[in-house]
Amino acid sequence: MKRKQIMISASIIMVATLIVLVYAWLHPYEATVIISVYIITVILMLLLSGISNSIYKKNNPTIDIMEFSDITERLNTEIILWTNDCSAVFMNKKLREELGIESLDFDNQAMIKKVFDINDTENETINRLVNGELGESHITDKDNNEIYIVWSTSLIKKAKNICLYMSTGFNFTELKKTQKELEKFNQRYNLSMELSEIGFILSRKDKSFQISEEFKRMLGYEKSTISFGELKMLIHPNDRNAYASYISANYGSENCTGEITNLELQILSADNTYRWYSMRLKTIADENDGSPIIGGAIIDITSERKKDIMIERLAFIDEVTDIPNRNKLVKIGQENYNCCKELGFSYWVMVLDIDKFHIINDTCGYSNGNKVLKAFATNLYKYISLGGFVARISGDNFAMIIKDYGDDELPKKTAEQIQVDFHKLAVNEFSLQSLSCSAGYSRMPADGANFTEVLEHAEFALKSSDGSRNSICAYESHMHDEIIDNSELEKSLADAIDNNELKLFYQPKIDLQTGAIMGVEALIRWIKPDGTMISPNIFVPVAEKSHLIGKISEFVLKEGCRQNVMWQKLGYPEIVMSINFTSDDFYQKNLKEHIFEALVTSGLDAKWLEVELTERLALCDVDYAVSQMNQIRELGVKLAMDDFGTGYSSLSYIQILPITLLKLDRSFIVDIETDPIAFEIVNAVIRIAKSKKIETIAEGIENPNQAKILRELGCNFGQGYLYGKPMPPEQLEEFFKKNAEERKVY
Repeated sequence: MKRKQIMISASIIMVATLIVLVYAWLHPYEATVIISVYIITVILMLLLSGISNSIYKKNNPTIDIMEFSDITERLNTEIILWTNDCSAVFMNKKLREELGIESLDFDNQAMIKKVFDINDTENETINRLVNGELGESHITDKDNNEIYIVWSTSLIKKAKNICLYMSTGFNFTELKKTQKELEKFNQRYNLSMELSEIGFILSRKDKSFQISEEFKRMLGYEKSTISFGELKMLIHPNDRNAYASYISANYGSENCTGEITNLELQILSADNTYRWYSMRLKTIADENDGSPIIGGAIIDITSERKKDIMIERLAFIDEVTDIPNRNKLVKIGQENYNCCKELGFSYWVMVLDIDKFHIINDTCGYSNGNKVLKAFATNLYKYISLGGFVARISGDNFAMIIKDYGDDELPKKTAEQIQVDFHKLAVNEFSLQSLSCSAGYSRMPADGANFTEVLEHAEFALKSSDGSRNSICAYESHMHDEIIDNSELEKSLADAIDNNELKLFYQPKIDLQTGAIMGVEALIRWIKPDGTMISPNIFVPVAEKSHLIGKISEFVLKEGCRQNVMWQKLGYPEIVMSINFTSDDFYQKNLKEHIFEALVTSGLDAKWLEVELTERLALCDVDYAVSQMNQIRELGVKLAMDDFGTGYSSLSYIQILPITLLKLDRSFIVDIETDPIAFEIVNAVIRIAKSKKIETIAEGIENPNQAKILRELGCNFGQGYLYGKPMPPEQLEEFFKKNAEERKVY
């Protein structure tokens, strides 16, 4: 500005001088005077200007910005010198070239706003700069490229109210471009993560996870970190063990394998419901200190799980009870087993069986049988805590996983309470049923190398019970061998039935008054091809547990009827064939039809067939037993109550049971000679039976004196070793002949 003023002043003086000289040339006679006056005038003007300028400078000091311009002109960084009143502004060569400015003649204030990217009207940016704060500006160069500069401003000189500042620029255009690229990448990354719905977690040394924005969105979580414990509490109780097991095995271990692990967990989410997530996790060692670092990706798979639910139901859900089946139990059980090993937990595994469930199906129908199964399944859920599990594993077998809290009596107490609750269901259409269940249990992981073994051992315990209703049995190591032996025996027995190795032996029954044979009791025997005989006490219990007893009973019924007809055709005395029924046989729905079919097929008159039932079997469900007995009697078949006096010992039942024969148990007969009480019991039973027109037979007669006492008391028939042991048909035919000769019948 000062230079411009000087140039203007010099130009004016030169023009004035030229005018004076021309005028003097045109008027020579006045030239001397004119030139002299002009010179004096110029001198006076210069003196006055100098005095005025001196006075102005004294009263209005200024700063000469040009004295600093040479210093900054060629520095290789952006520099601008400026005064606070914008009276002087200078930009060095580098800044001018970037802005495309060729002249120093420009609007100072406009240039200051452009360089410092000032948009405000109150000069807040200028105030921050003069106070020493860094200022960032965004300008456009001559080629329309964006330039980003950070300005650092320093006070250079001050003269009263005028201050000279120098702002030095740091060009960070390339950094800004990189930052923008990163921001664009981050935006694309966040967008892709949001669209792909993938969240990320990374563990920190304070036992917490750094979580991504997408995972925060999934959970409705505001913080960027979540502790291991906080995340565990968001996980569904059924899945916490799997999560805790992974954290314990990886974060607490120095052995980082780097293997990828997939977990499927239910996590409480932003919509306040549990949603399914697939977590793909990997643990590596920190390069600095070797500590474990867990990283992973999380994706919401709820919709996929819903799509899979039908497949899963087919594979893992029992369609009758709508609870998990054996497949699901084994899967969940093995996961729990692994957690037990890893975390030191313990669980009880209990297997329950509804006693004589086939009787319910036969008597009440399959639809009502399904109602019982559903009610039983629902009841079981009352007895499981967090981490527990219930499943139906076969027809009438259920399994439970129960948390072990240190009480060794817990499974027994639980089973007993389940039995009480189940018995209470015997109402309405089930009022005539005796609802009971048995249980076997084992401990996990102590009782097996894996869950399948633990479950099998619980089943061993169930099968090892004495077969009575409401039995409860704990697993013991010796049971395995017994079950294996029984399994082998069961297979051999099945083969024996198919290969006709089962035979009937017959024990004679004698009329105590005449000594004549009046009947036989058919008794099953298993004779192997090598002649070895297997005792019924060994194979019958196995047959009852495996349901082979049905085939055996069918054989006894048909063979007994056939053999009796054969003897009659051979001319032997007409006798009563007595066969024994188990509870499985007696409580089947179509028992009457089976007996009728055997009679028709063999051609045996019904009066020569007698069905023997134990007192305990007949009285376990009195109302239904009476109904079955009446149907049998309608056919004309006789009914005998075996082992009377050893079970309920209630003579009053004789009044309501339609029996034709009462068998006195051998335990009374053995002591009848020496024990007055046994004598009186036998005497009383015989008298009561006679009053009800029921015949009596005594078992276990071994000597003539016992037979004599019983005959005198009025007992009708006798059976025991005194007369003959159980014998094959050929020997019994010899017995027929011998018996006839002794009585001189023939």
